[in-house]
Amino acid sequence: MTISSSLPITEAEFQTLKARYQDAGQDHLFTYFEQLDRAEQQQLYSQLTSFDVASINAIYAKAVGGNQQQQQECNVEPLSEQVYASTLKTPAGTLLEWETLGMSLIAQGKVAVILMAGGQGTRLGSSAPKGCYDINLPSGKTLFQLQAERILRLQTLARQYNPPNDANCVIPWYIMTSGPTHQPTLDFFKKNNYFGLQEENVVFFQQGILPCLTLDGKIIMESKSKVAIAPDGNGGIYKAVQESGVLDDLKRRGVLYTHCYCVDNCLAKVADPVFLGYCVKNNTDCGVKVVGKAAPEEPVGVVCLRNGKYGVVEYSEISKEVSERRNADGSLAFGAANIANHFFSTEFLERVPTFAHELEYHIAKKKIKYLDMHTGETVVPKTNSGMKLECFVFDVFPFARHLSVLEVDRKDEFSPLKNAPGSGVDCPETSRRDIIAQHIRFIENAGGRVVDTNGNPVVYDDSVQFEVSPWVTYAGEAIADSVRGKTITVPAVIETKADLIRLAQ
Repeated sequence: MTISSSLPITEAEFQTLKARYQDAGQDHLFTYFEQLDRAEQQQLYSQLTSFDVASINAIYAKAVGGNQQQQQECNVEPLSEQVYASTLKTPAGTLLEWETLGMSLIAQGKVAVILMAGGQGTRLGSSAPKGCYDINLPSGKTLFQLQAERILRLQTLARQYNPPNDANCVIPWYIMTSGPTHQPTLDFFKKNNYFGLQEENVVFFQQGILPCLTLDGKIIMESKSKVAIAPDGNGGIYKAVQESGVLDDLKRRGVLYTHCYCVDNCLAKVADPVFLGYCVKNNTDCGVKVVGKAAPEEPVGVVCLRNGKYGVVEYSEISKEVSERRNADGSLAFGAANIANHFFSTEFLERVPTFAHELEYHIAKKKIKYLDMHTGETVVPKTNSGMKLECFVFDVFPFARHLSVLEVDRKDEFSPLKNAPGSGVDCPETSRRDIIAQHIRFIENAGGRVVDTNGNPVVYDDSVQFEVSPWVTYAGEAIADSVRGKTITVPAVIETKADLIRLAQ
């Protein structure tokens, strides 16, 4: 086999690479190498040198073995009271204690946020990063902007937990992208001037990738010059923070704790001080937020003990009888629904490499475009043609020394954006509904009313035009003096405290 003489490699280097793939049983990737032009050869060679093919084979073998084991019903036990608490049942005084501790840590610069934002809005009919999606709020704000404004507001609130001569407060925001979303995300933030945040405190890094495989473990070629690849799942965050320098930056800044969440949850309480305070109070190294399952049959993963270790069990992995089991108070015994919302100590993130080789990879069978190695033609399959290998953010739970689980109110903290417009569930319309409903509750809980032009209380429908910027209130705080005993008539978009005062009559 010959290589282009203009490539910056020697024949010996090329043959060494090919031998490595041959030993791993993956040398089919070189089938069309001689037919490629210089640029195509360079592209394929660069891809192949970036992969550890022996490791890929090992990951496949482990994933297949783990998949077979998962197909057997696992032994599950509910979480103990020692690791579980609920904001719905905790006394107000304790919640205030947690919040005060969380705010104090934010004020001291001990807290950062990691956002998992690698997904595209493909199911939403958009190729843009999901964080750029406009859910049709009256303001037109995207998911990224909503979350940025929550950080801005929280920084302002936390400053009051420092003395006046030390009032600076920064919550660094680390945003994990993927190959397809990285540059568009950077461009979007630059175009919008980082939504008022300081550029040096918004750090972008990419999650890893893995080749797509056939069902029998062969690496898939997408074309003669390109291997089919996919992001390595949200669990790729642990490797990515190590290799991208994020962990080093956390340590340089003196950050001890991070809040990690998914971009598609429009209600995410970014750097939630109550959650932070709860976890730190309990000496937690790995924490998880959950919501109560809506019903036993709701198809969500549940945080529990799985074969004696903390983990997440999927709905399909437990029997109907187990899913319907209830506690003495009538709540579901297995009702802690996972919402991909986590707390990590920096020490825990540092420790992940010591057990990374034990983490599971999960198989996702997909319709993957592939090159027919016999004909050289590209095939677009109508059925599953291969697999993507993913690791999940919760795969580290079994290795936590002090896991803590906090249940929160679903209506205030969880509304994922996953499905196409008009689908009726976890879609743009439900995200819009849940944010506007929350903002109306903020006003009502502060003693005000939101009414239509006839003076009647607003009943939500898709035409309601009402919104309160997170810059004005993070969770309903500091608005009572302006709205108590007053009414706000829709349409009303409240971007500043001045808007609030003017519109509350």
